[in-house]
Amino acid sequence: MAFESLTEKLQNVFRNLRGKGKLSEADVKLALKEVKLALLEADVNFKVVKKFIADVQERAVGTEVMNSLTPAQQVVKIVNEELIKLIGEDTKELELKSGDAVNIIMMMGLQGAGKTTTAAKLAGKLKSKGFSPLLVACDIYRPAAIDQLKINAEKQSVAFFSMGDNISPVDIAKASIEFAKNNHHNVVIIDTAGRLHIDEKLMQELVAIKENVKVDYSLLVVDAMTGQDAVNVAENFNSSLGIDGVVLTKLDGDTRGGAALSIKAVTQKPILYAGMGEKLSDLEVFHPDRMASRILGMGDILSLIEKVEMDIDAEKAKEMSQKFKKAEFDFNDFLDQMKQLKKMGGIASLLNMLPGMQSMKGAANVDDNQMARVEAIILSMTLKERSNPDILNPSRKNRIAKGAGVDIAEVNRIVKQFDQMKKMMKQLSGSMNQRGARGLGGLFGGGKKGFPF
Repeated sequence: MAFESLTEKLQNVFRNLRGKGKLSEADVKLALKEVKLALLEADVNFKVVKKFIADVQERAVGTEVMNSLTPAQQVVKIVNEELIKLIGEDTKELELKSGDAVNIIMMMGLQGAGKTTTAAKLAGKLKSKGFSPLLVACDIYRPAAIDQLKINAEKQSVAFFSMGDNISPVDIAKASIEFAKNNHHNVVIIDTAGRLHIDEKLMQELVAIKENVKVDYSLLVVDAMTGQDAVNVAENFNSSLGIDGVVLTKLDGDTRGGAALSIKAVTQKPILYAGMGEKLSDLEVFHPDRMASRILGMGDILSLIEKVEMDIDAEKAKEMSQKFKKAEFDFNDFLDQMKQLKKMGGIASLLNMLPGMQSMKGAANVDDNQMARVEAIILSMTLKERSNPDILNPSRKNRIAKGAGVDIAEVNRIVKQFDQMKKMMKQLSGSMNQRGARGLGGLFGGGKKGFPF
């Protein structure tokens, strides 16, 4: 996750505070100095950091903390509340008109930010909410941009509109609105051209589209991995064109994440969505409170449960729950669970949503490469072997190891841990919660010995 390094540093600061018991003003100031350094290293805008630390310090050295029985916890609470203020106190979503009215959304951004893919992701999200989106190809300059949008539209099963690369973007945008009205599409998503950097020609083209088409939402797509550059881009687009919201892409990447903490403060425009992966389903509504919780290492259980409820097949989960209770599941069932995990972004993505996981490196040391190796071993088994693991004798295990390209010791370990998991699931099956836990129980296999990785 983008904030892994920042989270680790902040947790170290708070751990030191908790070890002190009663806090002095000097303790708080020293801790906030460390917080300041951590934020700057995460590439958060300097002015934003300065104001944030001043706001936290004003509250943290007051009676609210000093007279508290748990002053360290109070400091964490204040930092959490100020973080939420910084990145946007309320969750903002697109307020679209329903019925026959056509909502027009214009996607803007520099080349490479993921604008075309994000347009398709947004179309899929709005389609799932009952809207009928139309993706419009107005990027006539970048090679294959039109084809990319068309392919993604087909993958999302949404309508696509193009007039090729010899018509002006303004004329394409105007024609797409008429097409939408005539074909009962109530959301038009215009994918505009980007540049490698901001220039006058780009801005004039975007202004011309907005002058000729009544845009309801101008959304800026920025790459979180570009750090301060993302903030500068957002500031320039906002002052030149006016933006209504931001979509941050690549927040799942190995980046310092400072853009997410700076953009709202600099532009005063909300972050609406976060791109959390390469799949067309990997677009999340941006919840400031949940993001603050993740940054402070407190997890994001609500998003995790929503992910499970959205991606897990309810009937399949019920069926698996019954199998777990009787410890009757086999490697075929386990393969199904791995497919469900992939749909949800992989085990590493889910573990980041659990409280404290980022600081527990040993416990969270499960990665998707290990999952791929386990999958290769299971796929090297015959259907009969998957259904009845008890028949796996040394000869069969040798064949499976060769087929998966691994050592036989690894096959033995998987089979042994799978047996342990069956026993453990039988013990745990009675204690699973109702909401989300059925899916989570099936996926996580119940603790330390759950996944055979």
